[in-house]
Amino acid sequence: MNIFVCVSQVPDTATRIKPAADGKTIDKTDVNFILNPYDEIAVEQALRVKEAHGGEVTVISVGDDTVLNTIRKAIAMGADKAVHIKTQEEVDGISAARAVAEILKTANPDLVFTGKESVDSNSGQFATFLAALLDINVINVAVKFDLTGSHIRAEREIEGGKEVVETSLPAVVSCQKGLNEPRLPTLKGIMASKTKKPEEVAFSGGASWTAITELVKPPAKPAGKIVGADVSAVTALVDLLHNEAKVI
Repeated sequence: MNIFVCVSQVPDTATRIKPAADGKTIDKTDVNFILNPYDEIAVEQALRVKEAHGGEVTVISVGDDTVLNTIRKAIAMGADKAVHIKTQEEVDGISAARAVAEILKTANPDLVFTGKESVDSNSGQFATFLAALLDINVINVAVKFDLTGSHIRAEREIEGGKEVVETSLPAVVSCQKGLNEPRLPTLKGIMASKTKKPEEVAFSGGASWTAITELVKPPAKPAGKIVGADVSAVTALVDLLHNEAKVI
């Protein structure tokens, strides 16, 4: 089985993000970049499919040379090969999807796993873009995945319950938290990640369709207000919630 996983590099979720001087990008000083957590789930699912059905797992990522650390993490988890689509420019979801699709059109994948979204842009569009460009099936935000032959049965979380979706290979599947628990890299995998060099490919995704025009920090929270310490404060509290906060 020919399995691909699309991975991206994002700032650590514990990082305190600050806008850069240009007002459009983040200040990368002292920022720790990691493998996108949802993509980590995607790598794990790809490895489980390989273990159950055989085949090969290839990770693919778009970005400058710093994304090599992200690629190495996926290889250390157990991926067999990697493709680095190299670009120095910031690209949006559709542009990245076009570049990845150019690679996959000739690779003939059976399955392509992605994360639900990247935790920096949170657009959640990449998997759908990619499936449309490849003209294959797509299942988004899967929390359960079963493969029998060429038949996929998956579950998606929806408001108030779960939705069961069935389709067939080839397909793109985006992975949601709860689908699995990603494994830790092994010593053997870490050593392999130092020797397996990703295939480097020129970026061919074209211009982005969207651009960040301004990046600003959210306003500081106003100071709290104490209206009383006993039951006599209830009337004042209700009045503030109704007339000032306008939540009731």
